[in-house]
Amino acid sequence: MDPVLALTDVSLIRDGRRLLDHITWSVGAGERWVVLGRNGSGKSTLLKIASLYLHPSEGTIDVFGQRLGRVDVRKLRTGIGMASAGMADMLRSDLTPVDVVMTAKNGALEPWWHSYDDHDRARARDCLARMGIAHHADRSFSTLSSGERQRVLLARTLMNDPGLLLLDEPTAGLDLAGREDLVEGLGVLARDESTPPTVLITHHVEEIPDGFTHLLMLAEGKVLAAGPLAETLTAARLSTCFGIELGLEHRHGRWWAWGERNSGTGAEAGQPIIRR
Repeated sequence: MDPVLALTDVSLIRDGRRLLDHITWSVGAGERWVVLGRNGSGKSTLLKIASLYLHPSEGTIDVFGQRLGRVDVRKLRTGIGMASAGMADMLRSDLTPVDVVMTAKNGALEPWWHSYDDHDRARARDCLARMGIAHHADRSFSTLSSGERQRVLLARTLMNDPGLLLLDEPTAGLDLAGREDLVEGLGVLARDESTPPTVLITHHVEEIPDGFTHLLMLAEGKVLAAGPLAETLTAARLSTCFGIELGLEHRHGRWWAWGERNSGTGAEAGQPIIRR
């Protein structure tokens, strides 16, 4: 099968600087990718290009088998669900989660901009149920916890039954409880076979949910490594990616990293550890 998303030799140049440097990468059906790298490594820029809101300076992009530059990007964008931590700030606080999700049908932020029917509201509730937040469907969005709000925004990405999900640091700004709640929700979404191919951007391995399958590591706008998650994520590559000597372990379905000068491993507590 053709990949859902394919970037071939893609570069983005701004003021003489290469923010992305000859990126070749593809996302196939059923794959759940994590894009990992330091701040400024090009992660968010890559996602803007993948979401078709930013054109590359060089290279080609194919989405759903169609080449950017040869088709109407407005139609292609309707098949892409995108969420970011900043989306919550764009929404009116007294909207209900049903309204937040339902308005995604038209890419809107207010329910009065378009007309909606009972089918649309039922679809929105189904999306909220998939993210485990249906019991708060009629509350004010502002009364939800940070983690609950991010679950609503993830439900919003599902409203149009997209062919590709792009998630730009959805855990940014969350406290520990909110982060863990959202990571759990992302894991449920990843393990659901009906979920479309997904790309998640983060710079913390602790935020990689169980169920994600592949990893793309970026450093200074270049691909450092790409492939199946369990094979690609190693302490050596992670140390190169972040420019510091790091240890890495995998336990209870999650990844953990630490600076080697702080070398506690948790082994004293009898935790099962796989060293990389």
